[in-house]
Amino acid sequence: MSSFYQEIAKQHHDLIILPEKKLIHQFIDDLFVILFSNTSKSLESEATIKYKFNQLQKQFDELVLDFSPKSDQKLQTKIFFEAIPHLHKKALNDALTIFTKDPAAKSLEEVLYSYPGFFAIAVYRFSHQLWEQDLKLLARTISEYAHIKTSIEIHPGAQIGNDFAIDHGTGIVIGETTIIGDNVQIYQGVTLGALSVKKEEAFVKRHPTIEDNVIIYANSTILGGQTTVGKDSIIGGNVWLTYTVPSNSVVYHKNEIKIRDNNPFPAPIFYSI
Repeated sequence: MSSFYQEIAKQHHDLIILPEKKLIHQFIDDLFVILFSNTSKSLESEATIKYKFNQLQKQFDELVLDFSPKSDQKLQTKIFFEAIPHLHKKALNDALTIFTKDPAAKSLEEVLYSYPGFFAIAVYRFSHQLWEQDLKLLARTISEYAHIKTSIEIHPGAQIGNDFAIDHGTGIVIGETTIIGDNVQIYQGVTLGALSVKKEEAFVKRHPTIEDNVIIYANSTILGGQTTVGKDSIIGGNVWLTYTVPSNSVVYHKNEIKIRDNNPFPAPIFYSI
């Protein structure tokens, strides 16, 4: 076993030291509560909000220290926290869009408090900011936390416009180089993915472009970096799309129903009980 212990020790020696993931998860949960959840009367006080933000900045200083050169630590924190008012406004607009489009939503508070789609989008807004600040591993860790909690995977490198709505959400995958315009609505099980997973394509656009005002219904798969869904289009459920469609398109999966008559169906090639 001695050689094994030596191998593990060398492995740890070669890896960078990272904070425990639960500290990153706690930071996101604390930030989310302050910005979106009315869980305490104390949050109605401006002084309390200011105090809690100061505490959050100290938390973030400690986290970012392990992901950024020491000289950049304070600057990274400053840039991120200065972006939060803008990110907060964008996320609130996303929540309002979900509330407007989903007939099941009875109040904006319901969306903010209980919708996994909104949580995934809000966390994406934060993680994309960190991705833009070149804190890519921290951004990925945060986005994977939302993935764990919601089963919605949005890569922080994706570019998503304003008023984005996810309905239901489970099983959605949005790849790194996806571009999504404004006022787009996506249902559960949708994949915006790559045609292949070749490592040499890591730095090229591999995922589709979705233009403004597009609706993509459940379990549709749209693949390829050159694939564009034109604005004002509707992609029906269970569609498999690997080519560009122009604006105002309606693409749907055609169901074919055969009614049994006196002529039996052909026997299956493989049949077992």
